[in-house]
Amino acid sequence: MGQDKHKGQRIAKVMARAGLCSRRDAERWIDAGRVEVNGKVIDSPALNVTDSDKIMVDNKVLPRIEQSRLFLYHKPPGLVTSHKDEKGRATVFDNLPEIVPRVVSVGRLDLNTEGLLLLTNDGEMARFLELPDTGWARKYRVRVHGKVSEKRLKSLANGITIEGVRYKSIDAKLEEKTEDQASGTNSWISITLREGKNREIRRVMEELGLNVTRLIRTDYGPFSLGSMNRNAVVEVKANVMKHQLAKYFAGKSDGKNTALETAKPPKNDGNAKSNTARKKPNRRKRS
Repeated sequence: MGQDKHKGQRIAKVMARAGLCSRRDAERWIDAGRVEVNGKVIDSPALNVTDSDKIMVDNKVLPRIEQSRLFLYHKPPGLVTSHKDEKGRATVFDNLPEIVPRVVSVGRLDLNTEGLLLLTNDGEMARFLELPDTGWARKYRVRVHGKVSEKRLKSLANGITIEGVRYKSIDAKLEEKTEDQASGTNSWISITLREGKNREIRRVMEELGLNVTRLIRTDYGPFSLGSMNRNAVVEVKANVMKHQLAKYFAGKSDGKNTALETAKPPKNDGNAKSNTARKKPNRRKRS
């Protein structure tokens, strides 16, 4: 059962790479006794496995590892970013089109947050993209109710501490008021951050005396929401994915990732498009 720790890969990594869950979730599942290797329930992730080992999760054979795939999804508000919800609420994974294999999300969006969510069948890749060290900026448009102080927005570039939690540099700019905003107290703010702690934007806006009435993620690194319809899914082309995730794919030798075509720079860093998507984004301007 992979007793030689220099052979194979850690069981949690293999589960994540199969797109079953994140590596952290895999460790939790193992601790809960949900994983068997060669007919024996394991209770520790400190185990290396090889292709010859039979791995069962919840009494089902571990899915075959496939080529890494990445999808852009326009999450509407009201969906939970989880495979199962203890309150029985609808999740983002409930109604994905058939072209999408079993996937995990890259990070999460809150229940009432909408916009761009990355999905992948490679849990190891998801973890890589979640790390602040990856350096990818996350961009949002935030509609707030209240009086906006541009001076305080600018000060967020130095970071802010709220109830003992330190939030790193945030780039926040008041958007030019539109005609329907000019006479009221609703404003749109563009926010860019690279960390993305739980409910960070909502907490920071509340600290500034502003109530968030709408929150949309528009960009995650080089990928943009653009004019995608709500619930639309677009697959990132393999060569674009490998180009944008060059650091992740560097040195990969499992035969699944290296089988991707030679990376070529995409024509632009906007939407990654694919003919495999069931729904095509329209070209109407976002309101």
